[in-house]
Amino acid sequence: MKKIIFLLTIMTIVSFSACKQTKEVKNPFFTEYSTPFQVPPFDKIDSTDYMPAYIEGMKQQMAEIDEILNNSKESDFENTILAFDKSGKLFTKVSKVFNQLNEANTTLQMQDIARKLSPMLSKHRDDIAMNEKLFKRIKAVYEKRSQMKLDDQQIRVVEKYYRDFVRMGADLPKDKQDTLRKLNERISLLTLKFGENLLAETNKNFKLVIDDKKDLDGLPQGVIDGAAETAKTAGMEGKWIFTLAKPSMIPFLQYAKNRDLREKIYRGYFMRGNNGNKNDNKEIVAQIVKVRARQAALLGYKSYAGYVIDENMAKTPEAVDAFLMKLWNAALPVAKKEVKEMQKIIDREGGKFKLQSWDWWYYAEKVRKEKYDLDENELKPYFSLSNVRDGMFHVANKLYGITFIKRTDLPVFQKDVETYEVKEADGKALGILYLDYYPRESKRNGAWCTDFRSSGYQDGKKVDAIESVTYNLSTPTANAPALLTWDDVTTMFHEFGHSLHGLFIEGKYDRTAGNVPMDYVELPSQVMENWAGEPEVLKFYAKHYKTGEVIPDKLIEKIVKSGLFNQGFITVEYLAASLLDMNYHNLTTPKDIDILAFEKKAMDSIGLIEEIIPRYRSTYFSHIFSGEYAAGYYVYIWAAVLDADAFNAFKESGDIYNHDLAVKFRKYCLAESGNDEGMIQYKKFRGKEPSIDPLLRRRGLK
Repeated sequence: MKKIIFLLTIMTIVSFSACKQTKEVKNPFFTEYSTPFQVPPFDKIDSTDYMPAYIEGMKQQMAEIDEILNNSKESDFENTILAFDKSGKLFTKVSKVFNQLNEANTTLQMQDIARKLSPMLSKHRDDIAMNEKLFKRIKAVYEKRSQMKLDDQQIRVVEKYYRDFVRMGADLPKDKQDTLRKLNERISLLTLKFGENLLAETNKNFKLVIDDKKDLDGLPQGVIDGAAETAKTAGMEGKWIFTLAKPSMIPFLQYAKNRDLREKIYRGYFMRGNNGNKNDNKEIVAQIVKVRARQAALLGYKSYAGYVIDENMAKTPEAVDAFLMKLWNAALPVAKKEVKEMQKIIDREGGKFKLQSWDWWYYAEKVRKEKYDLDENELKPYFSLSNVRDGMFHVANKLYGITFIKRTDLPVFQKDVETYEVKEADGKALGILYLDYYPRESKRNGAWCTDFRSSGYQDGKKVDAIESVTYNLSTPTANAPALLTWDDVTTMFHEFGHSLHGLFIEGKYDRTAGNVPMDYVELPSQVMENWAGEPEVLKFYAKHYKTGEVIPDKLIEKIVKSGLFNQGFITVEYLAASLLDMNYHNLTTPKDIDILAFEKKAMDSIGLIEEIIPRYRSTYFSHIFSGEYAAGYYVYIWAAVLDADAFNAFKESGDIYNHDLAVKFRKYCLAESGNDEGMIQYKKFRGKEPSIDPLLRRRGLK
């Protein structure tokens, strides 16, 4: 998942540069960073620095906007559009650090700051978005843009800003703007609270503690060692602790023979936010959906989905629904076949029960062994984290010529974080990459990419990106380094793809440089996953952590043959969540809803089988209720059509590192991705619109 790469609010359209030095205080944000590459001085930043920096940042941006408004000259691109595009340097500087650390390494103090900041930030955004004089100047440039001798990119920036302001309420009458302000503040607090509740439910409110060694039956030794390490850290040495972090939970679901305990941990997972305690999210979800419906209606849209998707490649909710249902109708029969295969195993083994959702991973693993003669534990010794990391660096080097040089002299926000200097083939600087690998209580679940500084230009000089990738991967144990599952491997390549997008971005204007439609965002990440499983690539990075032996051909063959394994389940659980998201945000009138009843009705209407639950149920669906993917969770599979088609171009060429294709993909789909609409940029690379057939074949749905 890529964070803050497309624009949803005014908060994300301000730019970065070092702010002017002030002598009055020693707040690190108020001076130009003196660190190598001007990375944030994490070792000098204290939680007390954030609020003063935010307040001063907002003050400075409003002063910059006042300069625009007080300019006596007629509005033009330079004095209005460009001046606004470059405003908010300090505000963005502190936001990029605080937002990432509050998700990746939060504290009670930071959470308290976030709660206090939320209404302040909402007001700041609205004060800009609904500034009548500012909008008047932007509109004046917009209306005369064709007579101003602007180039194509300048016209695009003008049109984007004009549309942004209209979509944020600038053209509404005063009374409706006042209502919208209240709704915006309300939604900012609700989404913040949703995330706080989910963090507590995931990392604090559930632990499966095992003290009887018999209950570990079936688990690989590495998994057992990891649980023992977790227990030791928690002061419970001699026991084993399993958590809801996926590197802990998923292996337990795959291998633990104790069915009751598999149910217990899975219930702990899918009941998050739905336990009737102080962290319950049901009412929060109901309020978020209601407020969003009101926001959309105020802005002239039939639904919140209509509001969001109007900016995307799909254009309409109806197009998204039709697309998802086409895939649903292809995937559901495959999932039903998978259920039958697993039920046969249960019956054959004398299990007198019907397959349930918490059984899926356990019996799917048995199917994998029977059909493909592949055990995930055969693979993990070849997927040490360091080798996989080197593998993704190798692919980037082969495609784009870039190199990654480990740095140990850069400040980090957590001791396990690694930093890399990224250079072009000719040695020219490209940026800095932070990699944060392991779960911890202060980090939310999942994986994502963001930046501490965006690629761009300041005073005509190129500013290199500082990208940050956050994972929740398997941790090292006393007996072995971090050994990854295949899902972990593809996750590493995925988020790394987002970072490449950020590093490669070119563009003069912050509003358009790298800013792409939401349903394009996942193309740069998902396309990288394709290389992870190519035999040529596997032979480079998949080496046994003990012996250094390259992964044998027979295992590579098994990986390739098992490519269709469990694809019915994977596609159906994802599509179920996507359709649930659309159901919530297709509501046309604000109304009170019973979240559990609504969810059940939505899933019943599409015929979701009881053995599968949506990948994200309502009360822990952070993508849409505390992230930027509301009415947009569908984008992963929309972009999958693009990524499958794009990689197919490399395969058809006979060279997965085809230089000419890599140059074109970098130029049109990454560096210049914001220069035009998503499909236009993709067609510049591919020469035609994408076909859905490569995706269907890849998933065994055709």
